[in-house]
Amino acid sequence: MTTVEPLGAVRERVLATLRQEIITGRLRPGDRLVERELADRFAVSRVPVREAIRSLVAEGFVVFATPRRTVVRRLTPTDVKELFELREALEVYAAGLAAQRATRADLAELEELLDRAAIATRAQEAETITEINTRVHERILAMAGNTLLVSVMEPVGGRLRWLTHQNEEWPRLLVEHRELYAAIASGDPERARAHALTHVQANYRSTVRQLFGDTEANPGAETGADAGAEAGADAGLEGHE
Repeated sequence: MTTVEPLGAVRERVLATLRQEIITGRLRPGDRLVERELADRFAVSRVPVREAIRSLVAEGFVVFATPRRTVVRRLTPTDVKELFELREALEVYAAGLAAQRATRADLAELEELLDRAAIATRAQEAETITEINTRVHERILAMAGNTLLVSVMEPVGGRLRWLTHQNEEWPRLLVEHRELYAAIASGDPERARAHALTHVQANYRSTVRQLFGDTEANPGAETGADAGAEAGADAGLEGHE
């Protein structure tokens, strides 16, 4: 007897696949999503494809160029700046909470993720690195012990993974994540917040360089932190470049 896949499950399968293809770059900014072609590709009707596209619009991955033309969104410097401002506000706060609330089991799990990231970094396995780095940040959010904080980050989680995938300075990311881990493990909230701020700001500059070139990586395009904090972040990174 043939089992019919529920419509909701079909939609989620199409949505998850398209979202991942955008994040990894298989579908690039400006690429068109055509319902008929996607329905043929997934061997489904156009209804779940249409619903999946609407979800991608709501998540910020896709835009309607015209009422009948849907394309992968081109991120602007403002888009990136706003996403990193949100990261700066919430992830820095989460790191401070994690330093206060992390258990030994939490820290062991985070350390194990970083060990796996080191192996993937040496092997230059881009997909694995991105997946593990995403899980590192998700783990720190969970360690903060604030379910509301997690729920606030969830709607933009996909777009943040999209940006994370743009940053290919993998050895530097590994160093920053290990320093952040050490700061959280120390139990010192102020130290953890300082390292989280340095990491977010450095990641912002790297992402801007990758997406737009050095012309956009200027003081006017920085995140919400003041110039003094930015200078401190730069000084803290000099030893790892």
